[in-house]
Parts: sequence; structure tokens; C-alpha cells
Amino acid sequence: MADKKTGEGEKPAKRSKMPLILGLVLALAGAGGGFYAVWSGLILGRESQSGVATRKVDDHAAIGAMPDIAYVPVEPLVISLGDGASGKHLRFRAQLEVAPDHLAEVEKLMPRVVDVLNSYLRALAIGDLTDKAALTRLRAQMLRRLQVVTGEGRINDLLIMEFVLN
Repeated sequence: MADKKTGEGEKPAKRSKMPLILGLVLALAGAGGGFYAVWSGLILGRESQSGVATRKVDDHAAIGAMPDIAYVPVEPLVISLGDGASGKHLRFRAQLEVAPDHLAEVEKLMPRVVDVLNSYLRALAIGDLTDKAALTRLRAQMLRRLQVVTGEGRINDLLIMEFVLN
């Protein structure tokens, strides 16, 4: 059993490109068929127009009534920041979201609420206010302090209406 050697003038046989072309055609056909099946609703099907309309009506029925809440405005605060020479000021205005049962109690404690907010905001450095995530972090810190001052369950949320640093 001897190996056949190619001669000096003979070229090796070229491989056929037919499997490559056939694979490409089948891949394109599969991709097109998959697109059509999803687009037409055969896969991950779309609902009929009546099904969509029924679902919208059901969604509105499931939403229900608005929760019973009240808002207590906090008087606007203008706070000087840093040393007096820099002249930076923060203008802050907010509202407190409370349950209507606790509205009178929270309004009665408003001087204490303003004092806590004023003290907290004055203690901040300018760098604490210029960070991109500062407002979210400050809001959470202020809300927690207000809940401690007014008592648990009286204040649901702190809504910042104005936060201007100049």
C-alpha cells in the first residue's frame, strides 16, 4: 500500500462551495420564517382586536379608586451653604404626603419639621448636593428624619417641589 504522490504539475482538488451556499440559503430561509412567524402572531401571538379591548376594560376595573391621601406644604427654605464668603444658596420647597387621619398632627408639628430640614440641609457640603444621585439620597435621608420626628406612620413620603442650588 503505497501512498500516491502528486506530480509536480498537478494541483490539489478544490473543495466544493455547495455546502457553504446551501447553509447560507437555509439560514436566510429560517431567519425569514422566524420573523414572519413572530410578526404574524403565530409565535408569541397577538390578541385579536376584541381581546385587546376587553383587556383594557379589565385593566381599568382592576385599578380601583385612588388612595386617600393629603399633602402638607413645607414652607420654602433658603439655606446658605459653605462659608459665608462663597455665597452659595439652596432654595428648597417640599410637600409631605400624609394620611388624612394624621393631617392635623403633622400640621401641628410643622415648626419641628422645618427645624429638622433646615438643620440637615445646613450641615451638607456643596459636594453632597452636586452629585448626580444626590437628590435621591437626600430625599431618603430627609424622609427618615421627618418620620422619626413626627412618629412612625404619619408621613408616607416627601415630595421635593423645588431644589435649586445657585
